Amino acid sequence: MLTITRTDGYELSTDPDRIDVARVYEWLSTDAYWATGRTLDVVQRAITGSVSFGVYRPGDGAQVAFARAVTDGATFAWVCDVYVDRSERGRGLGTWLVDGVRQELSGCGVRRLLLATLDAHGVYAKLGFQPLARPDLWMELDRR
Repeated sequence: MLTITRTDGYELSTDPDRIDVARVYEWLSTDAYWATGRTLDVVQRAITGSVSFGVYRPGDGAQVAFARAVTDGATFAWVCDVYVDRSERGRGLGTWLVDGVRQELSGCGVRRLLLATLDAHGVYAKLGFQPLARPDLWMELDRR
């Protein structure tokens, strides 16, 4: 399990017991454009089937950010559901969180990470993410 503490006291952890599922559900189902309306059951199953990362506030330890990686733990990961509580934005927590995800997966040998974003390209570009070099190789089956 990964635990990293920032100099200002924020903590990043992969401890699944620390994830505040109710809070993550509220964030995703009501405030995340990609997950609006997602059910609690779906959020719980997604967390269970992923490596989840939480960021926790100094002092009270409340969860203030979340991300998860769907991965085989060896070659590939899809980084998704990256969310920072609105009251905590502007502190660099999102960049720090995704950098922690990137580093943790790299330590497992995962060499290809994929993500999708509508509006945070600049955040991810700072961490080395770039548009697909060969989008013509990728296909999808979208059943939404």
